[in-house]
Amino acid sequence: MGKEVKITFYGGVGTVTGANFLLEVDGQKILVDCGLTQGIKLADDINWAPFVYNPKEIDILFTTHAHVDHIGRIPKLIEEGFRGKIYSTPPTEVIAGPMLEDTMSILSKSAEFNLNKIYSEENVKLALSLWLPFDYHQKIKITENLEASFLNAGHILGSAMILFIYQGKKILFTGDLGNSPSPLLPDAERITDVDYLIMESVYGDRNHESRNDRRKFLEATIEDNYKRKGTLIIPTFSLERSQELLFELNDLVENNRIPIMPIFFDSPLAIHLTEIFKQFKNYFNESAQKALSQDKHLFDFPGLHSTLHSRESKMIATVPNPKVVIAGSGMSLGGRIVHHERHYLPDPNNTILLTGYQSAGTPGRLIQEGVKTVRISGEYVEVRAHVVTISGYSGHKDSDGLLSFVGDMQEQVKKVFVVMGEPKSTMFLVQKLRDNLGIEAYAPEQEESISFIC
Repeated sequence: MGKEVKITFYGGVGTVTGANFLLEVDGQKILVDCGLTQGIKLADDINWAPFVYNPKEIDILFTTHAHVDHIGRIPKLIEEGFRGKIYSTPPTEVIAGPMLEDTMSILSKSAEFNLNKIYSEENVKLALSLWLPFDYHQKIKITENLEASFLNAGHILGSAMILFIYQGKKILFTGDLGNSPSPLLPDAERITDVDYLIMESVYGDRNHESRNDRRKFLEATIEDNYKRKGTLIIPTFSLERSQELLFELNDLVENNRIPIMPIFFDSPLAIHLTEIFKQFKNYFNESAQKALSQDKHLFDFPGLHSTLHSRESKMIATVPNPKVVIAGSGMSLGGRIVHHERHYLPDPNNTILLTGYQSAGTPGRLIQEGVKTVRISGEYVEVRAHVVTISGYSGHKDSDGLLSFVGDMQEQVKKVFVVMGEPKSTMFLVQKLRDNLGIEAYAPEQEESISFIC
C-alpha cells in the first residue's frame, strides 16, 4: 500500500518572492526555501508574522539558492526555534553568509517589529553553523524510502533544483530556473522523468530577447549615453547580475566595442561576491572557464573602478560625464543606487538601464512603467532620464523556456504546481501548459495543502 506525501504552499504563491514550501513524508518535515516576501520595500510587513507551522518541528531546510527571497527569513526561523539542518550546494553555503549579513545590516536598523532581535549576529551565526553542503547529484539519504539530490538550475552560482525520490516517485522543486544560455553558467539541466513538479513562473507570460540581441542592446545603450555625454546608471542585483554585467562589459571594452569611459562598480556586497565567484570557477560554463584561463582579470578591465567605501561612492558625482554607474539594489529598494537615482534621474541627458525583474510597486517597476515622478527613500524625484529595459539579462527562463522545460517531461509528469510568479504570469503559464502540452497544471493558493499517494 502506498504512503501519503503532503506539500503545503506557505510562500511564493501569488507573488514572485517569499518562497517557502513544506514537504511532509515518512514523519519528516522538510522545508524548501525560507525567503523574504518583497514588494514595495526590501521586506514586506507580512514577513514578521509568526510562521504558520512550528519551526521547532522542521527537520531539514533545503535552500535552492542564496537570493534573499529564498533565504532571507532563515534568521526568523532560527529565532522561533528551528535547530534542524540546512542543506544546499557549496557555493550557496558560502554566498549565504554575506547575503544574510547584508540583510541583517539593513533590517536590524528598523525599530519596527523588533527586527534587531530577529536579525541578530547570533541568529545568523547559528544558521550558518547548521549548514551542510552537497555537490550536484550527490545522494542525500533522509529516510529508508526518501532521498534527495541537487540538480543544476542555471539561475545563479550554485543554484539548484531539488529532486526528492520517494518509493520510486520523483518530486521536483525547481527553485528559480536560469535564463539559458548564460554568459557565466551552464544551462539548467534537462529532466525527463519527474512525476510531480513544483515550478517557478516569473516570466510565465512573456519572452526575453536572445543573448546576441541583449548584448547589442547593451552596447547601443552605452554608446547612446556616451554620445549624449550623460551618466548611465544601472540598478543591479549584487548576486549574479552584477557579475554577468562585468563579464559582458569586460568583453565589450577589451574588444573595443564601446568607448573607454569611467565605469563605477558601486556595491560593496557585489564586490565581495565577485571575489567569491572567483573561488568557484569550476561552476562556470565551458566558455567562461576558457575565457578565465586566458584572462586572469575577467571581472576587471580598463576604466573599471570598484568603489568599496562610501566616500569613494560620493566622489562619483564629481567625475565628468560620460560615465557608467553600476550599483545595488536591482529594484531600487535601497543600497547605493538610490543616491545615484536622486542625482541623475532628473537630467534628460542621462539613462537608467533596467536589466532584471522589477516587483510590482517597487521604484524600479514604477520607473519601468513610465512614471514622471517616483518616490525614492522618502523623496520625490522627477524622471527625465531615458529609461531602457533589457529583459535578456534576467536570470529567469522566459515563457517559451519554461514550456520547453516541462515539455521534456511531458510523457511522465502527473501534475504541475505553478508558483513564484505574479498572478497574471502564473495563470498564463498554467493555461499554456494545459493547452500546449495537455498537462494537468494548477496554481495553488496561499497555505493550500495537496496530498498524493506514492
